[in-house]
Amino acid sequence: MNKNIFRFHPSRLRRGGVQMMRAVVLVLAVAMTIPAWAGVRPVKSRVEPIYPDLAKRMKVEGTVKLEVTVDADGKVTDVKKVSGNSLLTFAAEDAVRKWKFESGAGATTVEVSLTFAIGQ
Repeated sequence: MNKNIFRFHPSRLRRGGVQMMRAVVLVLAVAMTIPAWAGVRPVKSRVEPIYPDLAKRMKVEGTVKLEVTVDADGKVTDVKKVSGNSLLTFAAEDAVRKWKFESGAGATTVEVSLTFAIGQ
């Protein structure tokens, strides 16, 4: 009986590991770029948010990140908070609902960041 059939070959394992690592890196690179292509829609008209009085008095500053759904005509159909201070969220959502985006092939989701600073 031939005992060489079951012999362990480290060089084969190394070559297979390198190939597997290359495949994983390629898949991750492609997966990271797809959302960037899907969420790019230029803003045609932008309404600035009104700084809430309570937030001003409390000296609350920060960035509000929103997930905005835009239809094919460029109208905002839905806005969801991703992160940010709750005192600033309503003003940010209200302003973004009035934005108009460039027309596109279909509905897309875009991430928008609005920064609130008292000195602005």
